[in-house]
Amino acid sequence: MSYLGQVELKSSEIRRVNVTGSTSATHTLTWTPASEQSLIITINGIKQQNNYSISGVTLTLDDALISTDAMEVIGILDIGEAVTPPDDSISTAKIQDDAVTADKLANSINTEIAANTAKVTNATHTGDVTGATALTIAADAVDIAMLSATGTADSTTFLRGDNAWASAGGDNTPAFMAVLEGSDTVSSGGVERINFNVEKYDTDNAYDNTTNYRFTVPAGEGGAYMIFFQVMIEDADNGYDIDHLEPQIRVNGTARWAFTDLMNSSLERRYFTVHGGPIILALEAADYVDCACYVQTSNGGDLKFVAGGSGASWYGRTYFCGYKLIGVS
Repeated sequence: MSYLGQVELKSSEIRRVNVTGSTSATHTLTWTPASEQSLIITINGIKQQNNYSISGVTLTLDDALISTDAMEVIGILDIGEAVTPPDDSISTAKIQDDAVTADKLANSINTEIAANTAKVTNATHTGDVTGATALTIAADAVDIAMLSATGTADSTTFLRGDNAWASAGGDNTPAFMAVLEGSDTVSSGGVERINFNVEKYDTDNAYDNTTNYRFTVPAGEGGAYMIFFQVMIEDADNGYDIDHLEPQIRVNGTARWAFTDLMNSSLERRYFTVHGGPIILALEAADYVDCACYVQTSNGGDLKFVAGGSGASWYGRTYFCGYKLIGVS
């Protein structure tokens, strides 16, 4: 005789979807039904049977709905059936603390951990990096080949703060020196340029010894420059009539250094050597520097800028030179 008592109650989960205004035959459910038999489908209150199919979460009717149809789909999921949550439906708050253990991690992650056991278990490192809880780089372990610095490392360079190899110190360039060969006759009572016409050196090809007789600061070489000159002056008629001289260093044609009243009438001479500078000038690219001297004789006669010697002695008496200072702007 069959059992006549109450059957065992089972906890179940009921899902429901209502569809209105649709004209489609296919509909997407919010769960994956176990079978067609787990669904109760009504259209306009009439239960449907054997006129639909299920594939995953997709419900397909034999005939499409019309816009006035109202369909209700009820699904019953019994305990023990596999329930797959929809994608992105489980939030962080739904995950229990410490629920994901090491043995549930992906194999690739476990492999990475295994390769770095010392970092996980505080095992002692050996080699270039030593220690357990506190790691220490061994002395002399980091060589030049391990650095990412730019430039060339050798016995003449050092590593700068911008991670580049650079030469220590520097050169006082641009630099130049020009002397006067021969002599120039100049008139009394005016400022006359001194035409130093022979180069002894010119590191950046910046001195003009043929036309303007001046040094021009090259592009990108602005900074502080040490400038000085010396010239021998002679009374052109071999008298002793020189009575006023004013040597000048000029920047862009304007005197930046001048020594006034270098002589007076009581000190009239046939020869006199004047000095200009030394002076430190703050120059920018394209600035030019030349030398001049105000000359005057007591009788109004001409004077001459002279070399003051021959051969190597040219630049011992009449010269113009300068150079850029290192570390000064």
